[in-house]
Amino acid sequence: MRKQLYALAAFLLILLVAPTADLQAQDFVYEPRNPAFGGYYFNYQWLQSSAQSQDKLKDPNATTGNTGANQDPLKQFEDNLNRQILNQLSRQLVSSQFGDEGLEPGSYNIGNYQINVSEGAGGVSIVIVDQNSGSQTTVTIPYF
Repeated sequence: MRKQLYALAAFLLILLVAPTADLQAQDFVYEPRNPAFGGYYFNYQWLQSSAQSQDKLKDPNATTGNTGANQDPLKQFEDNLNRQILNQLSRQLVSSQFGDEGLEPGSYNIGNYQINVSEGAGGVSIVIVDQNSGSQTTVTIPYF
């Protein structure tokens, strides 16, 4: 009988204390820090600087973002001139192979490459096949 009385008293005590425990609880709300996942966008700089400070795999031979500022002006001029000459040569090559109109649907052979040009619903499809290795690249130019 005494055990039942203690059990009843413990049960009543739990019933009386339980509602007050709920009043002291609060909701847990998750708020991400990373702006890529919905966090506050001012955290970006902090996250980036934190990641860079922990980066132990830096390339000692890597150049900084100011490659043009550190380069000799004559070297820059030479590189620019080479780019312009190669650009003009590539335009002349494409013009001589495909004509002034550009790419017409059909099949073209240039050296070891076979180029198939076709028009589809999504745009102009260009398939370039290397005849030596059999590898293939597909480029689709959408209509605008």
